[in-house]
Amino acid sequence: MYVIIAPIQIKEGKKAEFIQEMILDSKGSIENEPGCLTFDIIQDPDDLNRIWLYEVYEDEAAFKIHTETPHFIKWRDTVKDWSVECPVKTVIGGSKIYP
Repeated sequence: MYVIIAPIQIKEGKKAEFIQEMILDSKGSIENEPGCLTFDIIQDPDDLNRIWLYEVYEDEAAFKIHTETPHFIKWRDTVKDWSVECPVKTVIGGSKIYP
């Protein structure tokens, strides 16, 4: 398992556009990448301009494939100026215990 937890601070006035593009990337990942097991977009309860990404891949290779897909590249290029920060991601390799 390869897990990524990434907080993203979105620039004021760009949230709706950012979320729209983020959903397209998430949907593309879930529907077209067999190695993508989970791709959640989570609203921060304390900051309406901060979202969290929770992504689970079979392994690091599956994540690397994700970063080379057309939907990821489109997302990255489209939103690159719409976020203020995306601090260090938490990346964990491990084995699923349950379920």
